[in-house]
Amino acid sequence: MATARHPQESPEYRKVRDEIQAAEVALREQRERVAELRRSLPRDQVVDDAVLEEVRDGQRVSLRLSELFDDPAQPLVLMQFMFGKAQESPCPMCTAWADGYDGIIPHLARRANFAVLVAGDVGAFADYARSRGWHNLRLVSAADSGLKRQLGFETEEGGQLPGVSVFLREADGHLVHFFSQSADLGPDGFRGMDLLNPLWHFLDLVPEGRGDFFPSKTYAG
Repeated sequence: MATARHPQESPEYRKVRDEIQAAEVALREQRERVAELRRSLPRDQVVDDAVLEEVRDGQRVSLRLSELFDDPAQPLVLMQFMFGKAQESPCPMCTAWADGYDGIIPHLARRANFAVLVAGDVGAFADYARSRGWHNLRLVSAADSGLKRQLGFETEEGGQLPGVSVFLREADGHLVHFFSQSADLGPDGFRGMDLLNPLWHFLDLVPEGRGDFFPSKTYAG
């Protein structure tokens, strides 16, 4: 039985509420099964130590993918942000995701390294990050690297695709691509990263659901 009860709920309400709880338990168990399957992936995809670029103290700095491992013992999570080449302005959906990620970095850093990867000018993106009030996100560009295309997040025409990638750094220094997930999952559009953004879960709580909502960089009022 659900623990959250209302003194005036009807039997019909309670029946559906109990069905919801049973479905939520089944969903949780399925999520845990997916996570277990993911952890069993072979760690055999060695990748090159790609050359990237970031801004440090106002200066553009070249760095390697391996240098994003502030803690080599922890995995590296790269958010595949749609900006650069054919994507001339930062994606509103990616922006909504990054708005949330910036706040959890102090917590996430206990278990993983994290950075946002774009294909655009890193200086312009750093300016955009400041306009959004992002203080914790590490921002890097693969504009001069084939990394995004190798991972399947950039088309031959320079189109950018959203998603997330996870890398490991082995004891011998080799870099391993562990897992990538595109946000574009199946016929329902950008639902492949729902679990990484609480926005959608809150919208799912309300009677109208998500509807046709799509994030915007700014909202009137």
